[in-house]
Amino acid sequence: KRGGILDRRMGGAMYPREDRGRILADLEESGMLPGAFARSRPGSPSASTLRRWARQAEEGLLEVPRREVRGRAEGRPRHGRYPGETVAEAVRLVSGGARPADVARRLGVSSGGLVRSWCRRAAGAGRTPWRGAVRMGGPAEDRIAELEAELAEERMRCAALRELMRDPKAGDPASLSNSRKAELGERLRRGCGYRLRDVLTLLRISKSSYEYARRANEARGERSERVARRVRRAWEASGRTYGYRRVWASVRSGADGLPPEGVSQLEARRAMRAAGISGRRPRAGRPWSSYAGETDDRPANAPRERAAARRAAGEDFRLAHDFSAPAPGELAVTDVTEFSIPAGKVYLSPVIDCFDGAPAAWSISRHPDSALCDGSLRAYLDGLPAGSAPTVHTDGGATYRSASWKAIAGERGAARSMSRKACCQDNARAEGFFGTLKEEFFYGRDWSGASLAAFEEELDGYLRWYATGRLKAFREGGRTVYDTIAGRRGRLGYAT
Repeated sequence: KRGGILDRRMGGAMYPREDRGRILADLEESGMLPGAFARSRPGSPSASTLRRWARQAEEGLLEVPRREVRGRAEGRPRHGRYPGETVAEAVRLVSGGARPADVARRLGVSSGGLVRSWCRRAAGAGRTPWRGAVRMGGPAEDRIAELEAELAEERMRCAALRELMRDPKAGDPASLSNSRKAELGERLRRGCGYRLRDVLTLLRISKSSYEYARRANEARGERSERVARRVRRAWEASGRTYGYRRVWASVRSGADGLPPEGVSQLEARRAMRAAGISGRRPRAGRPWSSYAGETDDRPANAPRERAAARRAAGEDFRLAHDFSAPAPGELAVTDVTEFSIPAGKVYLSPVIDCFDGAPAAWSISRHPDSALCDGSLRAYLDGLPAGSAPTVHTDGGATYRSASWKAIAGERGAARSMSRKACCQDNARAEGFFGTLKEEFFYGRDWSGASLAAFEEELDGYLRWYATGRLKAFREGGRTVYDTIAGRRGRLGYAT
């Protein structure tokens, strides 16, 4: 109040400066928290207003008169004995209806638990503290009660620190976030049997904040369990081949057979790590070659020539090969790979369409001969529209230099393309497909009980699933889109 004019800049314009200082002095003398003080006195300022005034007093903007508090323990050493006047005043206030925690703050006592122990000791001495005067025990009994309360408090603090040792980044319990406090408090209550009010005092958190954080933790836990089940389902549905990106895409798109659910990649990775599951990782394979020498002249290497033409046109194309295709049926690659199982060996010759990596056709045989490669080429060309003239790129193997291969390509108008000698990178698109195929389908599985016919049937089923059911990442419009090959072709208007 300045010259009879209320200072509105200090907050709480309804109260003059002297009244604000007096109310803060009453709050300090009562030992109550601002919320309890506001509720106990109808017509008093709200809890938020009291806290704002307290901050102003700490900054020196508001003067609070100092009052002598009866029985307050001033200058007591950390483990020193509380004066008898403090004990008697604490019991008197509790017997009058004050809360032990408020009395402890009012008198400078370490905790409300110590005040309660004084009251129990006084009640055992002959009278209940709730019915008037109390006869105090002797000094030794008071000292024992103090030590017992301090010991219980230190034991609880040690239990909290033992729980925090699981996280080397955690500091003092009172410095944790509310979420971490609630998590720690629940472990102390369930594992050590401590009461909620003692946990709240130790962690310096209100009951409402604690309960809010506890419910939020439970909701997060339930969501984590639900996401973990979805992640496991998507991973199992992929034949245990998907990594976290395709598992995440499967859950978001509903490809696992359940309704789509919004999850983050971090949640998918965390769930897979917790469950100990992961996608298949590539490993070095054993070399197998069908090279039989230079029996004729090699055709042009189309992927290398296409890359060179793009650079010659001024395009900033830095790759040595261009395996891209503007539409299905324009460019394809093919090769042969071997599967060795206890029952024998099986050979696969797929034709991979470079438009989207689809296995457009394939042949499976127990012999890596011309009939195997001719069959896959013939099946690929039969599936194209009339008048198509694709380019088919191969390595320099003998089967791709045979008279039958050349005749099929010539009759159907397919242009031949061939890699350089001993340059597997020239046929990288086919080699990459084989790497994915063997990691997802072949490696890490026990084939000791499988017959050749059963293996061939499973291999054929995987290739069909690869083309129609497996999620694949595509770049569309500057972003990554996960879709099946057949689904994307349908969206773009191509035949599947």
